[in-house]
Amino acid sequence: MSEAVRPSWWRRARHSLRVRLVLLFLLLAVAMSAVFLGGIGKAFSSGWRGAVDPLIGDYADRLVAEIGSPPSVERAQAIAAHLPVVVHISGPQVNWASGARPQRGPPWAREDRPDRAAVLRQTADGHRIELSLSARPAQGAQRFVWITLALLLALTAAAYALVHRMLRPIRAIGEGPRRFGAGQFEPPIPVQHARHPDELSELAQTVNHMAGDIRQMLDAKRTLLLAMSHELRSPLTRARLNAELLPEDAATQPTRDALLRDLGQMRELIADLLESERLASPHAALQRTPTDLPALARALIDELAVANPLAASVRLQADAALAAPLSLDAGRLRLLLRNLLDNALRHTPAGAPPPELHLRRSAEGVLIELRDHGPGVPPEQLAQLAEPFYRPDGARQRGTGGVGLGLYLARMVAQAHGGRLLLRNAEPGLLAQVVLPAHSDLQSNQ
Repeated sequence: MSEAVRPSWWRRARHSLRVRLVLLFLLLAVAMSAVFLGGIGKAFSSGWRGAVDPLIGDYADRLVAEIGSPPSVERAQAIAAHLPVVVHISGPQVNWASGARPQRGPPWAREDRPDRAAVLRQTADGHRIELSLSARPAQGAQRFVWITLALLLALTAAAYALVHRMLRPIRAIGEGPRRFGAGQFEPPIPVQHARHPDELSELAQTVNHMAGDIRQMLDAKRTLLLAMSHELRSPLTRARLNAELLPEDAATQPTRDALLRDLGQMRELIADLLESERLASPHAALQRTPTDLPALARALIDELAVANPLAASVRLQADAALAAPLSLDAGRLRLLLRNLLDNALRHTPAGAPPPELHLRRSAEGVLIELRDHGPGVPPEQLAQLAEPFYRPDGARQRGTGGVGLGLYLARMVAQAHGGRLLLRNAEPGLLAQVVLPAHSDLQSNQ
């Protein structure tokens, strides 16, 4: 069975530290038991067999003498009934057996040969008498073996429960960094035995301290960024006002237009930074209102067409099922669509087909797809494409505009609605898919 088709529980058990520890304990117990019992058995057999064999031989001679010569079947029956022995008599006059010879050892090692534990005696009249232990003591030994195996299994189950309890903090320690990486720093990893911590408790405390330091660093970064953005708004507004008051003559008009354009880009950058920090907050609030998504997209395309004539040729296709208003944050959805459209228009080369925007329902809720026919993105850079301030090399460079916040804001808006942003190469071009889950797809009367 290949690794891909193995059950998930098998893969978890195969790579589980808990299972490996229990198996190690079990193998160690079995090995120690085998060595101990083997050593005791060897010592017993070598030390006592020499002393016991003469006694057994003498006792067998007495039993054969009691059976008599020629052998008496009645006396042999009486001996077999009172003692745990099997009597076999063979000879010229009497051929009798009190039962089948006992089979000892594993089936593959059994052969048609006299039992090594049997005692053979030859009488004076030519009869052969074989005395061997019956299967009754062996049955008792088998019960003892089964009881031993049951106890061993019970001890294994107890060891597994103990190891499971001892390693329980590892699961919590593993879940903690995953939550911290997603920005969820509360609650911290529970610390067991805080007064007398063991190694796992000390590890949990160390990870909690690290998470606290990371949270403080992120809060400080967010506070500094928000403060700088707010403080930059006032001088930026004054600079724009002064630039608009410049005389509009042929000598100053190019400088005035370039200055107003740069100031506008700075204002948009500051607005994007503030919005990214609001969306990155774990308490980001959405202003949900009944929103006509196709109408919102058409109005945005018309607005972009004023500054970029290529936007007027964007192909918009919307399912009729989206005619009813949806409970969405219209302002944030407009930001998402604007950034996606601006990115697609910016990277559509001359002569290429215009971008295509599709709005449709899916099994998960609402699906927004936007495809351009540009150069696309190297596959190894797709994972970082929606990260803040990331601009891939090659076709998508700074010369085409943008600072690397558009797709990041689109991803944050989708996540704030409980959805996700997916990016992949469409060959040619880039395909951006926004999936909004069903719980965001609410009718306006709900």
